[in-house]
Amino acid sequence: MNVGIGIVVLLVCVFGGFVVSGGSLGPVLHALPFEGTMILGAAVGALIVGNSMHEVKAVFGSFSKIFKGPRHSKQDHIDAIALTTKLMKMLKSEGPVALESHVSDPSTSTIFAEYPAILANKALTGLICDTLTLIVVSSGTLEVNAVEEVMDSAMKGTFHEMHEPQHNLQTTADALPALGIVAAVLGIVKTMGSINEPPEILGGMIGSALVGTFLGVFLAYGLIGPMASRLKQIVDADQQIFQAVKQVIIASLNGHPQPLVVESARSGLGHDFRPGLSELLDALRGK
Repeated sequence: MNVGIGIVVLLVCVFGGFVVSGGSLGPVLHALPFEGTMILGAAVGALIVGNSMHEVKAVFGSFSKIFKGPRHSKQDHIDAIALTTKLMKMLKSEGPVALESHVSDPSTSTIFAEYPAILANKALTGLICDTLTLIVVSSGTLEVNAVEEVMDSAMKGTFHEMHEPQHNLQTTADALPALGIVAAVLGIVKTMGSINEPPEILGGMIGSALVGTFLGVFLAYGLIGPMASRLKQIVDADQQIFQAVKQVIIASLNGHPQPLVVESARSGLGHDFRPGLSELLDALRGK
């Protein structure tokens, strides 16, 4: 919602201010399709040259995320903490054998079935199941520090993949002003080929060429750059649920009481997703 409002404000203020100051949008609109095709086409081409198709698709898919916002809600964070706490409680009270069937195939687990939104996040489910499977097969002989290192390594790889679209989008934004200059130079080259034309025609052609410079800077600092920044905020928010799950597992392995386990996971969440302690405890009690 905020992204759409921002784009409207941006367009109204830039182009509205230009018109109010006495400028004419005619030459701009006339040149826009041609200059835009050159600049955006070059940007997309450079993106394809520098990345695999998987990463290119991820960049284009990230635009929907920019408008939708973070993937998980406050309730999802509650569910993730509750799910992991239940699994760790089962490990402690019933042993590795009872837990094994739930983490070896979470799609058939009655515990995971209570939290469909968490189950739908394959990376998060994989982190939980892979870590607990490691604990199960080792019969609980692993040191807590070793488990934490394994989880940190797994999350590092996941987070790197999550951030790649944002990095590529920011790289594209950084390149757009230069690509705008490329389009402008080509426009000037075209103008120089018509140097014998009357001044009013030459003026229009030079103005059209300058639209390329304007468009490159406008897209870089008005749209694509801010979108890359917003995407980073969203990805950072999406990472918090992984950290909460890690805190539950590590605190449980350290033998902390359940309220402290829950608090260690809850306190690391941002204000937008952080539930109250009593709210979390009620969720664990099934209220």
